[in-house]
Amino acid sequence: MEQLLQRFLQYVAIDTESVPDTDKYPSSDKQKDLLDLLCAQLRQMGIAAQTDPKYGYVYATIPANTDSKYKLGFIAHVDTSSAVSGSNVRPIVTRNYNGADIPLAQGRVLSPSEYPSLLNHIGKTIICSDGTTLLGADDKAGVAVIMQMAQYLAENPQVQHGTVQIAFTPDEEVGRGTDFFDVARFGADGAYTVDGGALGELEYENFNAASAKVTVTGKSVHPGSAKNVMVNAALVVMELQNMLPVEQNPRYTQGYEGFYHLDSLQSTCDSATAYYIIRDHDRAKFEDKKRLFAQAVQYLNLKYGQGTVNAEITDSYYNMKEKILPHIHLVNNAVEAMKRAGVTAQICPIRGGTDGARLSYEGLPCPNLFTGGYNFHGRYEYIPLEDMHKAYLTLLNLVDIYKDVQ
Repeated sequence: MEQLLQRFLQYVAIDTESVPDTDKYPSSDKQKDLLDLLCAQLRQMGIAAQTDPKYGYVYATIPANTDSKYKLGFIAHVDTSSAVSGSNVRPIVTRNYNGADIPLAQGRVLSPSEYPSLLNHIGKTIICSDGTTLLGADDKAGVAVIMQMAQYLAENPQVQHGTVQIAFTPDEEVGRGTDFFDVARFGADGAYTVDGGALGELEYENFNAASAKVTVTGKSVHPGSAKNVMVNAALVVMELQNMLPVEQNPRYTQGYEGFYHLDSLQSTCDSATAYYIIRDHDRAKFEDKKRLFAQAVQYLNLKYGQGTVNAEITDSYYNMKEKILPHIHLVNNAVEAMKRAGVTAQICPIRGGTDGARLSYEGLPCPNLFTGGYNFHGRYEYIPLEDMHKAYLTLLNLVDIYKDVQ
């Protein structure tokens, strides 16, 4: 486990924060720092690996040493969320955790009183940041686990396995991780993204997702002479928000329940731009949500004049369940692989999306496996080393399960 720990600490020290709302790909050049390192490390192991010179993807192949024809893939993303800085990460490693608060920098603490899940990990090694940045376990834990698996196979040629395909991607956190991913070049028959959370998580259902960019053209006049003339763009966005079902706000939803989420808003009286995301696991309910949103916009244009409100609603990805079910062996074998590692699988829907959702629709069925992490995208993110090691064992068990599949 110590080697896995040092590998993980090496990766989180590299700033790979991605940048939203840019046409550049990858969205930040610094992501290539880690991608290039991973490619070099794979080659040092004797594994054939290449970096896409334009888009940064790393593709690698460990050839079969059995007669298995099934090519099994593992994928993780290198970028971290822009929600909290990923620059100058200073990890804190707490061995044999005793259930107490973990002191961080600037007077902060990682406390079980706020994050009770910590109490499930007494006696384990807890890795977190110092609280001034996120940690980056999403998804450098997945990267480290895959790389540790690759090194084990490279150093133990007597271990039987079919063809194992590996890929690392940029820009997953900004929803563009697979924009230029070459499924044919990757060459796997089925794969797993190693990008999940708590120990045992196994996911093959995700939201259907859409984004909506709303622009409002108001009429700004002096408030002293505004009667029947002023159209306050900020208030129009507020009116739109109030037309959406209150109970379908993310704050009030869980499990399979979908939502409308006002992600950002910039406004003056004269103009406003708002960004929404729309989510639902059920495709019919998803379409109903988009329809209601468009009808609310239409009503506001009838009220304030055509062209006052414009909404660009764009589908982002769809629930991968329908693409996974014909390949349900990927789920069943993941359950078995976890069992062999002493882990009880927790099958649950993703209240979000992964690279695997889009890849599944591109012909690569791709469920999502746990890494062991908690509190992703925030300064109180943490991961127990022992749970990350269980993810590593799960991958090796999957390789073993598929070694004879034709």
